[in-house]
Amino acid sequence: MFENIFNNVSKKHPLVHCVTNYVTVNDCANILLAAGAAPIMADDIGEVKEITAICNALALNIGTLNERTINSMFAAGKEAVRLGHPVILDPVGAGASALRTDTALRLMNEINFTVIRGNISEIKTISKGTGTTRGVDADVSDAVTEANLNEAVRFVKEISRQKNAVIAVTGAIDIVADSDKAYIIRNGHPMMSRITGTGCMLNALIAAYCGANTENTLDAVAASVAAMGICGEIAYEKTVGENGGTGTFRIRLIDAMSNLDAETFWKRIKVEIR
Repeated sequence: MFENIFNNVSKKHPLVHCVTNYVTVNDCANILLAAGAAPIMADDIGEVKEITAICNALALNIGTLNERTINSMFAAGKEAVRLGHPVILDPVGAGASALRTDTALRLMNEINFTVIRGNISEIKTISKGTGTTRGVDADVSDAVTEANLNEAVRFVKEISRQKNAVIAVTGAIDIVADSDKAYIIRNGHPMMSRITGTGCMLNALIAAYCGANTENTLDAVAASVAAMGICGEIAYEKTVGENGGTGTFRIRLIDAMSNLDAETFWKRIKVEIR
């Protein structure tokens, strides 16, 4: 199902422009390199359109907003849409402050995003225009569980219809959906939430997969989410074996991505369609 999707990233080496946050920018660059893609980070208004033009995809992340980068996100996003490039939004912390929420909503009003990825609280916030998060983490009361999974799938499909974008909701159970079809992905490990940047890295990875598979966005997003989760599982197993902690886990996560092959991907993927 995802064989060509997975292989295309290392075959095509997509160049991904990331206008992302300074907390995790290095990890985003390294996860792209580990996956076989290439990163470029440019957030000055004087060059974002030029850089976007030479790339295969654009990843926008509102994790550390300021007026300078907000203007650059609009310029880069509109240029990417004009050129027909995949544009991915990570509305980090939407609901935590008026600036984050308003910026995410303005971006969605003016840019036709290919993919929107966030935790369930962030996605609820951008769907309703208001909401709450626990800093940049999902509100516990919003969590997707086996008990509310069917309801969550219906919600994500509806948001996809409204926003005309593939929606990826990530957490203990991941949902990747368009208006008609949803992938439920159960890869990953709780330790992924104990280091900063796994969501930001995934946003960049989604951009790489979409840039290498422009004809099949939904499957590209699902494959990238599964790949990140698989690498989290492998990283945890390695970390435990070394009696390591979160610092070791962070390194092992990037190692796992650089060593991930198609055989391991197929052996470990846990996905269903609804």
